[in-house]
Amino acid sequence: MSTASLDALARGFRHGTLGYDELSAQLHAWAEAFPSLVDLRSLGRTPQGRELWLLQIGPEPERERPTAWVDANLHASELAGSSVALAIAEDAIRLHLDPSAALHDLPPHLREVIAETRLMVMPRISPDGAEEVLKTGRWIRSVPRDERPHQPTRWRCHDLDGDGLSLLMRRPDPTGEYVESSEIPGLMLRRELDDPGPYYKIWPEGSIEGFDGQTVPTPTMTGDNSPDLNRNFPYDWAPEHVQAGSGPFALSEPESRALVDFVARHPTIFAWLDLHTYGGVFIRPLGTAPDNTMDRGDLAIWHEIEAFTERLTGYPMVSGFAEFTYEPNTPLHGDLSEFAYHSRGALAYVCELWDLFRQLDMPRPARFVDHYTLFDREMLHRLARWDAEHNRSRIFRPWVPVRHPQLGSVEVGGMDFRFGVRNPPPERLGELCRRHAAAFLRVMAMAPRPWVSIPLVGRVGADLWEVELRVENHGYLATHVVPSSRHHDWNEPLRAELSLEGPTLLDETDGQRALGHLEGWGRGRQTWFGSPGFFRSSGSVSSRRLRWVLRGSGRVVVRVGSCRVGWQQRELELA
Repeated sequence: MSTASLDALARGFRHGTLGYDELSAQLHAWAEAFPSLVDLRSLGRTPQGRELWLLQIGPEPERERPTAWVDANLHASELAGSSVALAIAEDAIRLHLDPSAALHDLPPHLREVIAETRLMVMPRISPDGAEEVLKTGRWIRSVPRDERPHQPTRWRCHDLDGDGLSLLMRRPDPTGEYVESSEIPGLMLRRELDDPGPYYKIWPEGSIEGFDGQTVPTPTMTGDNSPDLNRNFPYDWAPEHVQAGSGPFALSEPESRALVDFVARHPTIFAWLDLHTYGGVFIRPLGTAPDNTMDRGDLAIWHEIEAFTERLTGYPMVSGFAEFTYEPNTPLHGDLSEFAYHSRGALAYVCELWDLFRQLDMPRPARFVDHYTLFDREMLHRLARWDAEHNRSRIFRPWVPVRHPQLGSVEVGGMDFRFGVRNPPPERLGELCRRHAAAFLRVMAMAPRPWVSIPLVGRVGADLWEVELRVENHGYLATHVVPSSRHHDWNEPLRAELSLEGPTLLDETDGQRALGHLEGWGRGRQTWFGSPGFFRSSGSVSSRRLRWVLRGSGRVVVRVGSCRVGWQQRELELA
């Protein structure tokens, strides 16, 4: 089928956020139109009965080979990631349909590598949460459920004024921390010393569960929607009293458990992009320690990726530990990308899509994460003006008076964070998809590429044959992927296996040979390699040669590979 057929299948994800049914229809459309190229499966079901969809893309999509992984929408309100994940999937399908397609300025040799690499895409890890956010606008960190046996007094988000949305609620209070802007009516600002009243409390639109008639609880990020899936993964997991949102135990949730169960059975995954919003930044390992404790070879590869991703997207790449710990030197626990890097040996990183801070010309602080806490009243005024001029006033909503069943007279409205804050305006999605697909396809092109050939078959006697096998790694990455992962038990080196129909080996124990791992040609950046003071290449670290002597005629099958990179097979006849 042609790329025109692919275009006809598009459901509009580059121009808006798809609900669950629309997203499912898009995935089914691709799988049904291109069955030899696209495999669609469910990794499990959510408590509300939605499928956890996974796409596998590439010829013979079930065949194990170096594989790149993309996931999105782990957090319910971070919807733009699904569109970018679908765009990466669509562009990969496009390259398979037309290898000569002019796409993202990819040169032919990179298109060739991408065509050899399998792509797995999980576009929505939390479909229950995303659906609730799309329909109601209410705050949900990951999933719209809370099964904790002990339920403290807490806020329960729901619609009060009948507009179908659950946004914010304000009430005058002399102890309030907020005031209304004197410049922009309805805009709420953090209270400062010189501000005259009236002062306000701001809470979620909803009611108080377990209300005693007097005590108002402080809202929390996972108040009525625990846990946070991105604190529920098994690497460096910590219990709730240490890490808020972690859940009762690692992988307690069906979404996180289904994902880990699948990827643990696919060690061919070498690259892993975890799409979030918002900020406009890539977050790389380490998340738990400074760079001076990181494997230097790993760090050099990250510097390579940083160079082209920033050029293509405009987003900087930062260390999770140095620039994205909410409290300095206090790492997060149970994070998905940390699991993917440390436990699965993948080049795993986060992208916080939508560079809102850059749109508002906010100065960059020393630590990128401090953008969020340094967003002062001047920036809020800029945001309100930007919303009116460039975002069709999607964020700021009028305050509507209602009678609250527990608190009396309140006003609801204020801010809808979904489009403009948490996610870009729909009009900006297309460009976002284009830039980030261009960047990740190049990460795919760093794949290890074992190549197997039999350059020599010759007689060495009346009934004796010599067969030579050559194995080379033509890829950027080594067959173990990142240097720090080479010692994982599952990260097995290459081996060669001989299967014979007729001939026999002179040494019957010689049918299997260990090849070890093969280095790639890539060396990363910011190392001594290639410096003018010592301009040299490495030795024969990317190739191996083996020889067998066989007696007799018949069929010879050579199988070379490992669980890390998949297997290749070559056949010959000795006659």
